Amino acid sequence: MSTLSPLVRSFVAHFGEMGSRWGINRTVGQIYALIFVSVRPLNADDIAEQLAFSRSNVSMGLKELQSWRLVTLRHLPGDRREYFEAPTDAWEIFRTLAEERRRREIEPTLSMLRAALLETPATEEDRIAQERMRGMHELIELMTTWFDDVQRMDRQTLSQLMKMGSKVQRLLEFTGKVKLVAGSKGKAG
Repeated sequence: MSTLSPLVRSFVAHFGEMGSRWGINRTVGQIYALIFVSVRPLNADDIAEQLAFSRSNVSMGLKELQSWRLVTLRHLPGDRREYFEAPTDAWEIFRTLAEERRRREIEPTLSMLRAALLETPATEEDRIAQERMRGMHELIELMTTWFDDVQRMDRQTLSQLMKMGSKVQRLLEFTGKVKLVAGSKGKAG
């Protein structure tokens, strides 16, 4: 990373460290960070040189990022190499990540739960387990419906909603649509 400015080097290193916490490897995180902050599309050789990674590691990382739809492939006129760029709009990146997480993690879980709920419990323990699964299924379905609604919102509306934070709860409390949970701020002390 010697050719990178200290600012970019710090960002790339941090993304690499965070990658493992987000379920991707350090190399993929660093490749993404470099592409994200680059003012021009980068080819695999550029990336390998700037990050001091092997060309094969860069190729595997780029394939992973393409499968997540976090980078797009471009061809530049007169150049046979493949170039990569990342969306620069943070909202677009967030939506893409959320959609991919849903497709990879939530939908398979919902499918498994739906199948489990169609089974006839053989024992009392199975009946109890199935009831717990039903509760999990209902929560995930509710969250999925909410996610679909949020995904359809335009950026300005979504931003306003997020900025409202706990004001939404106060609005619902005001209209009588929310019941406070025992022990929360509405409890007499």
